[in-house]
Amino acid sequence: MSEQKNLDQLCAQFGYDIAQKVNEMFEKKATDTENLINKSLGVLQENGLYAFFLYLASQIKSDKEDKRSKAARALGNQAAKFLQHKWLELIKVDDGKDAYKKAMEEIRREGGLASRLNDLLLAKRLLEQALIYARYHAKALG
Repeated sequence: MSEQKNLDQLCAQFGYDIAQKVNEMFEKKATDTENLINKSLGVLQENGLYAFFLYLASQIKSDKEDKRSKAARALGNQAAKFLQHKWLELIKVDDGKDAYKKAMEEIRREGGLASRLNDLLLAKRLLEQALIYARYHAKALG
C-alpha cells in the first residue's frame, strides 16, 4: 500500500518554515516579514509562478546584502525547495544560495514546468496555500 500524502500538511510545514526563515533574515521584524510575504503572495496570485520568482529576484540586490535581499532570497529558496519536495517533484534544482534562480530557469526552459499546464497550476495553488499559511505564521510572530 502506498504512503498517504497530505499536501495541506506539506503546505503548512513549508508555510511555517518560510515565515521563520524570512523573519530570521529581517532580524525578527514580524511586520517586514508579513509585508514581504503578502507582496509575494499577491504577485503569485495575480501574475503567476514565474512572476513570483521574478519579483523576488528584483528584491535581491547583489551588490549589497541588506535585510530585504536576504529575506527575499530565503523566501525564493524555500519556494524552490517546496516545489522540488519528494511528494511533488515539480521542479529539479540543487539546493544552494541561488536555488530560486535555478527554479526560474526550470520553469521557463523547454519542457520545463511552464510547458506542463497541470503541474504549473498545481505548483501555483500549493505555493499559494503555503504562502497563506506563512502570512498567518508571520502575523502570529508579531
